Amino acid sequence: MIEGDSADGDWEYRPVQLPGDVSRMTAAVRLAIQAEFGGWELSRVRLYPGGVRKVWLRRRRSSRMLPELSV
Repeated sequence: MIEGDSADGDWEYRPVQLPGDVSRMTAAVRLAIQAEFGGWELSRVRLYPGGVRKVWLRRRRSSRMLPELSV
């Protein structure tokens, strides 16, 4: 689930929430795909009770278009 984008100087951020039923390996693969094809990198991860993960991805702002995130 994508909550929304934000920007801070040279970086743009995208929070992503992964449900508790998503395995750690599946979450890692999803995030690796976004890093490879979307230009995103991991900024922060929080693990909540019930296994829900809230992940913040970031990438440098660029004038060229990069593919959108789809999780």
